[in-house]
Amino acid sequence: MAYAMIALLQRVSEAAVHVNGLEVGAIRTGLLALVAVERHDSEKEADRLLERVLAYRIFPDSEGRMNLDVRQAGGGLLLVPQFTLAANTRKGNRPSFTGAAEPAEGQRLFEYMAGRARGLMSDLATGRFGADMKVSLVNDGPVTFWLQVPPAT
Repeated sequence: MAYAMIALLQRVSEAAVHVNGLEVGAIRTGLLALVAVERHDSEKEADRLLERVLAYRIFPDSEGRMNLDVRQAGGGLLLVPQFTLAANTRKGNRPSFTGAAEPAEGQRLFEYMAGRARGLMSDLATGRFGADMKVSLVNDGPVTFWLQVPPAT
C-alpha cells in the first residue's frame, strides 16, 4: 500500500485550538488544515503538501469564483496535527492506524511543515502535536477539500 501525506482543508471565517482550556492557536478568515503524516513520508512530501495548501485556490475573487489562494485572500493558516486522517477504514468497525507515521516521525514532519509555513505566512497558528485538542471552527461555504501528496519516487 502506498502512503501519502494528507491535509483536510476547510475554508473558515474563524478557527481556534484549545488545549487544557487554553487557546494555543487561532485565526480569523483563512484555512484550517488538519494534517496527517503517513509512514515513509519525508520533507519532500511535507514541502509539496504545504505548497499545495498555500496555492489551493478556494477563496472567492471579485466575481465570486474560487480563484484566490489563502495569501491572495489575506487569510491565515491554522495547521493542526491529526493522525486519525491516516486511518484505514476499509474493513471492519474499528480503524487501523498501521499507515500512520510513528509518533516521533509524525511530530518531526508536522513541526518541519509548520516551520516552513512560518516563513511563508504572516498569520500562522498551530495545534499541539499529541495533545488532547479541542478544535472549533466556522466553515465558510461550507468549503472542504481532501489533499494527498503521493510519496516521492
